Amino acid sequence: MKTRRIGIIMHGVTGRMGMNQHLIRSVLAIREQGGLELTDGTRLVPDPVIVGRNPDKVEALARAHGVERWTTDLDEALADPNDEIFFDAASTQMRPGLLRKAIDAGKHVYSEKPVSEDLEDAVAIARHAKEKGVKNGIVHDKLDLPGLLKLKRLRDSGFFGKMLSVKGEFGYWVFEGDWMPAQRPSWNYRAEDGGGMISDMLCHWRYVLDNVVAPVKSVSCLGVTHIDKRVDEAGKSYDATADDAAYATFLLDGPDGEIVAHINSSWCTRVRRDDLVTFQIDGTHGSAVAGLHKCLSQHRVNTPKPVWNPDQPREHDFFDDWEEVPDNFDFDNGFKVQWEQFLRHVAEDAPWSYSLAEGAKGVQLAQAGYQSSKERRWVDLEDLGL
Repeated sequence: MKTRRIGIIMHGVTGRMGMNQHLIRSVLAIREQGGLELTDGTRLVPDPVIVGRNPDKVEALARAHGVERWTTDLDEALADPNDEIFFDAASTQMRPGLLRKAIDAGKHVYSEKPVSEDLEDAVAIARHAKEKGVKNGIVHDKLDLPGLLKLKRLRDSGFFGKMLSVKGEFGYWVFEGDWMPAQRPSWNYRAEDGGGMISDMLCHWRYVLDNVVAPVKSVSCLGVTHIDKRVDEAGKSYDATADDAAYATFLLDGPDGEIVAHINSSWCTRVRRDDLVTFQIDGTHGSAVAGLHKCLSQHRVNTPKPVWNPDQPREHDFFDDWEEVPDNFDFDNGFKVQWEQFLRHVAEDAPWSYSLAEGAKGVQLAQAGYQSSKERRWVDLEDLGL
């Protein structure tokens, strides 16, 4: 069997997301399956080099997972012509500078989101990548979740008829860190360190709404810091300066007119729903609600006819009126699927839509969300010209 090596510089993968989803469950999983089969039958085999600031952490991670190459010298890694791709999952604040450096070194770049905290920087780095002719991508993991793939399948089939509205609920209770350790890093709750629900999640909701429902054209958002004191990993109390919840309404440019979408995102809510995130689309012909893996639908011919009666206890179980959408095919890890798509894009110029320009759109929506929250008004999204 013919194989082809592809070198990947992986920066910032000692953190939870970068380590689990990108290194272990994506790049190393592709390597362990014998590589990615290209159209000519060649197996493309990833050869990662792990880059980080802490030599003990980086070496321990490499040894634990059989990665032969690691370094603390990013410049040295970027100078190696045998490594074609640079991937970043480190701090958002450092990302634009790191991506620019990698692009200038001639590397193709793939990045976690958001690509930047600032829209001007996000647009500039997208244009820079285009000018330099390097292939580039932004992680868009939720699009390959089984639940959302099924929801999109229903949309494409015309199941909903005229789409009317979208309801999204995301989040869970993140402990304050005093009597129970917090399950998210403390920097997420400090605006000065790049934290904030709006910046964290509205970039996700941009690509989810754009691709699963219809393009976003305007937003009204309220960001709130519900819990203003938290305790960090060292047991030290700190001021939580970032918004820990965002309540956003979007207008979408639907094929049959405007669609209203509302998504609540909160680290200060206790879950009583089917999943940690759910999206419901309501249309004239049917409705469907999707979580991470499952999707349930209700056609208009199966819709019950409830009557409001507050004087009698409710006996009808409305959950029973929904039918599960079948899998119909096997679903792989969403992060791994996207890595395979990007590797194909680099290796054989396969189609790829999720460039840094798409990342800039996510930053645009987050920035518009903050502007809306500050000014208490709707904000329209302009064409970025990318």
